[in-house]
Amino acid sequence: MKTVKIETPFIKLDSLLKLADMVSSGGEAKMVILDGAVAVNGEVCLMRGKKIYPGDSVSFAGVTVRVEQA
Repeated sequence: MKTVKIETPFIKLDSLLKLADMVSSGGEAKMVILDGAVAVNGEVCLMRGKKIYPGDSVSFAGVTVRVEQA
């Protein structure tokens, strides 16, 4: 499991996918989220603007990232 540190109270799901290098662009992030390929805390999430807080985990393509406060 990878860890991503954020300095803000939350990060939007599509931005997190880019920050964690899980996708190469915002457009790709939008597509994989809408395709149901991304899980937040173990549940499929179709909202690209979902707020991800420290302690949350996001999974995509066999990679899981845990968000922590910087």
